[in-house]
Amino acid sequence: MTTTAVSSLLRDARRIVVKVGSSLVTNEGRGLDEGAIGEWCRQMALLVGQGKEVIMVSSGAIAEGMKRLGWTTRPSEVPALQAAAAVGQMGLAQMYETKLRENGMGSAQVLLTHADLADRERYLNARSTLLTLLQHRVLPVINENDTVVNDEIKFGDNDTLGALVANLVEADLLVILTDQKGLYTADPRKDPAATFVHEAHAADPLLETMAGGAGSSLGKGGMITKILAAKRAAGSGASTVIAWGREPDALLRLCQGDNMGTLLVAQTAKQQARKQWMADHLQLRGSVTVDAGAAHKVLTEGKSLLPIGMTSVAGEFSRGDVIAIRDEQGAEIARGLANYASAEARLLCRKPSHEYAALLGYTAEPEMVHRDNLILSR
Repeated sequence: MTTTAVSSLLRDARRIVVKVGSSLVTNEGRGLDEGAIGEWCRQMALLVGQGKEVIMVSSGAIAEGMKRLGWTTRPSEVPALQAAAAVGQMGLAQMYETKLRENGMGSAQVLLTHADLADRERYLNARSTLLTLLQHRVLPVINENDTVVNDEIKFGDNDTLGALVANLVEADLLVILTDQKGLYTADPRKDPAATFVHEAHAADPLLETMAGGAGSSLGKGGMITKILAAKRAAGSGASTVIAWGREPDALLRLCQGDNMGTLLVAQTAKQQARKQWMADHLQLRGSVTVDAGAAHKVLTEGKSLLPIGMTSVAGEFSRGDVIAIRDEQGAEIARGLANYASAEARLLCRKPSHEYAALLGYTAEPEMVHRDNLILSR
């Protein structure tokens, strides 16, 4: 990409996930770095003021918990790690709440496990929560729920969590702040000929070799996890920047188009990646038939599908499944992610939104299929 194109990509990013590692958050394990956290919060608040949507993925709970418990050695037992996380989360949440509030921002703590994102319904619930927080100008601070995870379900590192969150909210940009300037062609501590990588395609297989390989000592929890996270984030169209977290005004400068750190570009556009996934979804769980008015709104006006326009429901599906939308002749006109399960959808057919609560006992979304989760079939 040209310098102009890179600057444009960074400046145009509206929804941004920022991931910060434990070594930065806890000042190499010495305790929460109030000054550094305050700086990131100041910058994120300014970005929100500029119309950006920002989500923070922060490590540091276990390290802070160890400090509060007086432990000098990281325990290997899972219950002890979970206990440290439970203690540390209190301090971590308090610090972000304080620093964001000082900058005029509300904050929310969101703890996730791999199971939350593997289950489609919980995935959608988490997505809805995060997007609602962003709409209310509240900055979510996300961490892995270390108090309940074990080796079978944990993400393994917060670089992966950052990428999964970027996919979850369909972010434009993932920023991984680390204690390194970015990616080099080889380990500069061992190879004096190593050169800095300013930009590359996120899917380039050579990046993993540059990062040390999956099985190397350098790769364990190091740069390789960031490269793999960038590759994962690119699947939903998000580009990734790996940059030094203590660079002055790093977040502000990045979003002004400053090409600092290593930019790993997603080659598939965000909307294109999502729509291609739905278009390729061959195992539809069911379908809804809509009247002529609803079909017109979906096809020609780019509107969401509301239950009031549905005349019938076929098949058995859950919230989050891909379903077909059919016209009165039975032809598929679109497909998308269902906000309600089939049993609920049958109750909602031809019903206005103000009746949802009486029929179901709750209201999730006003739409059966939101336009952002919908692709036309013709």
